[in-house]
Amino acid sequence: MPPQPAPPLLANAAARRLFLHLHGLAEAPTGPAHGQALHALIDRIGFVQVDSITTVERAHHMILAARRQTYRPAALSGLLEHDRSLFEHWTHDASILPVQLFPHWKHRFARDAERLHGNWQRWFRDGYAAQFDTILNRIARDGPVRSADVGIGEVRGKGGWWDWHPSKTALEWLWRTGALSIARREGFQKVYDLTERVIPADVLRAEVAAEETVDWACNAALDRLGFATSGEIAAYWKAVTPVQAREWGRAGLASGALIEVDVECADGSPRRSLARPDLLARAAEAPEPPGRIRVLSPFDPALRDRNRAERLFGFHYRIEVFVPEPLRVYGYYVFPLLEGARIIGRIDMKAHRDRGALVVRAFWPEQGVVLGAGRAARLAAELDRMARFAGCDRVDFTGGWQRETLAHVAGGEAGGHPPDPRDI
Repeated sequence: MPPQPAPPLLANAAARRLFLHLHGLAEAPTGPAHGQALHALIDRIGFVQVDSITTVERAHHMILAARRQTYRPAALSGLLEHDRSLFEHWTHDASILPVQLFPHWKHRFARDAERLHGNWQRWFRDGYAAQFDTILNRIARDGPVRSADVGIGEVRGKGGWWDWHPSKTALEWLWRTGALSIARREGFQKVYDLTERVIPADVLRAEVAAEETVDWACNAALDRLGFATSGEIAAYWKAVTPVQAREWGRAGLASGALIEVDVECADGSPRRSLARPDLLARAAEAPEPPGRIRVLSPFDPALRDRNRAERLFGFHYRIEVFVPEPLRVYGYYVFPLLEGARIIGRIDMKAHRDRGALVVRAFWPEQGVVLGAGRAARLAAELDRMARFAGCDRVDFTGGWQRETLAHVAGGEAGGHPPDPRDI
């Protein structure tokens, strides 16, 4: 057999441009951010991860604000709670998704009911399964509930976050397996209702075969990733197994619907991936992202796969929320900073709404990044925007906020305190 030709090579710069373009980060964050326009943005990136931490604003809101500077949280609530064009469920974590995907999630409900049963019996205290009918009957009769509304008088353990009382465990089980849906959130507490009261009737009735879900999940993941291994494809939605994604990839290669490509990583090494045959042409046409700086959520879809982000951008990130403070390298919850098609550093900041200030505690540049006058001005503009978004009217900087002191920054000297970026 003659030697097979080497797969085409996608250069790292082109790979980053295409990936950011597919994730809505290669264009100016302008335009409408409500109604159909907001729904289309969420559909474009696939989903928005939900997270409770409000150091500046919750992750799902920051993800959308990074792409549309006019975005405000009330617009998302309208689509979720009134239009019902979005729903909340599990991908790799709790996420907000277009409601038209719900029929595919029915297969996940069945899979999770089987998969979670053994784990939950080990993780949670006995008694939650006995509450299923009681909770469903109560919600059917009296309407939506929060976990605080059920389980009155039940013994609560002292084992921490996951030591739930049986009725709370039952609520989560019924949500994860499809009998209940999240009607809304109050503060950040889920409010559960019967699924038939939350999901539009035509969507709820729709059925798709299991093989259709595999085909949809793999195609939709690759369309949003641009290039990916079968493992990355499976992980995008967590709607199919790695084995199913691998078999889908093999079939696509055999039919010619897919090709193999070597993607150049940030360190110059190649990463063999699957792609559409027109990948190189699409990458060549991908726009150059604007040079502005954007604060990204640690859970942004472009970064949530930490290993992929490190290979593509050379950016190593691990969230340190659960790391004891003396052992943290950076901070409790630091935000990556994207400039153009490059991640230039991370910033530790917190919104103190009681005094109207977004307080910047520290900025760590990536290797080779210099905070010159132009970049400092772009950073200042983004921080001012984030302050307004978080309900603050100013940005304050703590002493020594720039952790890598640069002798050649205007107004600063080696070993001294770096200047406020708005002053250089």
